[in-house]
Parts: sequence; structure tokens; C-alpha cells
Amino acid sequence: MKYIDEFRDGEVARGLAEAIRGEANPARDYHFMEFCGGHTHAISRYGVADLLPANVRMIHGPGCPVCVLPIGRVDQAIRLALEEGVTLCTYGDCLRVPASDGLSLIKAKARGGDIRMVYSSADAVALAERNPDRQVVFFAIGFETTTPPTAVAIRQAAALGLKNFSVLCCHVLTPSAISSILESPEVRRWGTVPLDGFIGPAHVSTIIGSRPYEFFAEEYRKPVVIAGFEPLDVMLAIRMLIRQVNEGRAVVENEFSRAVDRDGNLKAQQLVAEVFEMRKNFEWRGLNILPYSALRIRSQFAEFDAEKRFPLDYRSVPDHKACECGAILRGVKRPQDCKIFGTVCTPENPVGSCMVSSEGACAAHYTYGRYKDV
Repeated sequence: MKYIDEFRDGEVARGLAEAIRGEANPARDYHFMEFCGGHTHAISRYGVADLLPANVRMIHGPGCPVCVLPIGRVDQAIRLALEEGVTLCTYGDCLRVPASDGLSLIKAKARGGDIRMVYSSADAVALAERNPDRQVVFFAIGFETTTPPTAVAIRQAAALGLKNFSVLCCHVLTPSAISSILESPEVRRWGTVPLDGFIGPAHVSTIIGSRPYEFFAEEYRKPVVIAGFEPLDVMLAIRMLIRQVNEGRAVVENEFSRAVDRDGNLKAQQLVAEVFEMRKNFEWRGLNILPYSALRIRSQFAEFDAEKRFPLDYRSVPDHKACECGAILRGVKRPQDCKIFGTVCTPENPVGSCMVSSEGACAAHYTYGRYKDV
């Protein structure tokens, strides 16, 4: 693991911290949003925030795919399992997301629903192939990173002629979320969420490349630096952002050049375009309904669309009144600002989705940062 260790070198981190302190102008404040939940956990896990000067603040963004999934979509999956009697397959993070009536997928499983955790969409296809008498639905969530494997699964099911496999598609798009943040009243009108730049997501960018972020740099004059998930990646990205702000520049820079280029994975993009198309609108937790922010299955593959195969009307459901997940996802509040954080709401008893996912901001602060609040 030497290669990974090189990106976690303490001496290099201290040197970077010193360089950041030297370049940060003490006469001004810097506010950078790390969009991806993987970056949020890296910052908490490795104590990156402790190495930054007081005038450099990191803000959590809506980059956790499980966190932005609205309650109504989880309710749809639960109805499929309990009312339609399907075998529902999904990723492990989804199982404990709170839904309506005190339910979650894991609690629906305890009530008799055939709900299974899978490691990939291919597992769901294989399950459908082995059980031709069972309707198998894959509950597909995630940003651009997990969308190509879902497209592969649908094409594979079509090639196999499976009549018992379908997908409940809840794939969402990163640029739409960034646009929503930049157009939000907290950023544009009131200035309660000051933003000087973004740390761009790593895994998403391996698929879509750096090109889509150029619009935000040009239109909103916000620098973007795409960064890997290791602590030195994040610290170098922060230094690059500080340098851009100091110089009055707003461009897209790529710290994660070992895995990301400007164009991204063209084969994966082509595959996604073949199977999916834009939805006119889609509800996000904390961000409300965003136009053209999610994907649906194209009509050519309609037989694999669970929303067309089963009677699945979508019903919007408000979040728990005491939960601040929506505000945390918009960068308006921090996990420790929530009154039920760490008391009523814990990873063992999550009230909001931000405490459930391995990429959630509340889960990160609960695991690595609570000592600061004592």
C-alpha cells in the first residue's frame, strides 16, 4: 500500500499546512465547499480542518447520493417490496434511510419484504436470471459514478431476454446540484452561505471529466479544483483554491490528474446516453424539485422501467421536523447545529439520511469530530 501511504504522509501534510497558512491572506476569509461526501469524510477522518488557518472554512455540500434521496423515493421502494411482492435489490447504504411511518428498507425487510443488499447492479441481474418466477427490481441510486453500471445491467437484461427484471431509477446529476447551490437564496440573495470556490468530486469526474465545471467558473466566477480523496489531495486542492482567489482567477483546475481528464470516460457517457434520458424534474432532499437534474430510462428500454411496470405514483413527503439534513446539505448549517445530532439521531438510530450514509456529513462528524463539541 505504499502508493496510498504517499498520499497520507504526515510530514508532507504539515508542509502543505504551512504553505496554506503562508498563502492565506489574514485580512480576508475563505469559504470552500467540498461537494463530495468522500471529501467530507476525508477532511473529518484525517483532521484536515485542524490543519487549516482559522480564516479558511470548509462547507459541506450535497454530494452524498443517499443523503439527497427524498423520502418519497424510499417509500416507492418499500411499496414495491411490501405491496407488489417483488425482490428488491439495492446498495447497503439505502437500507437504513428513514422513510414514512417509521419505516426503512431494513424495517420493511423485518416485516416480510424480500429486500436484499447487493454489491453491484450485476448481482441483481444474476438474481433475476436464477429466479425466473420472481420479479426482481434494482433500486438504482447515485450520481454519475454509479449510472454506467446500471446502464450495463439494463442492456444485459435486454440481451438475456429477462422478463422479470426492472430498475427503479433514481440517478441524479452533479452539475444540477452545484447550480442549485449557486442559485440558492442563501448564496445569491442573502449571502448567508458565502462561497469562494468548490472542491470538485473525484469519482464523478472520472466519468464526466472536468469540462462540465467550466460553466460554473465562467458564469459564476467560482474556481473549481477537482481533487482525489486522500488527505494530501484535499489539502493541495485547498491551496490551489486559495491561490486562485488571491489572484482573482476563476478556472477549473485538476489536482486529480492521475484519474481525471477534461473529457472523462467517453465510453461510459455514450452508454448512459443510450439507456437514459433527462427527467423534466426530480425532487432532492434539501434542494426541493430541480429541473433536468435526474435521469429516467429511455422508451426503448421501457420494459425494464419499474415505474412503468408497477403502479408507482410518486408522493412527496416532508422531512422530520427536528432534522436539519436539508439545511446541512445546502451548507446552511453544520451537523452540530442540529438539536438532535448525537442524542436522538445517531448512526444506530438515524433520524435523517445524513447520519446513515458512509458519505453523510452527520455520520462523518459523529465518527471523527464529536470530541470538538465536548
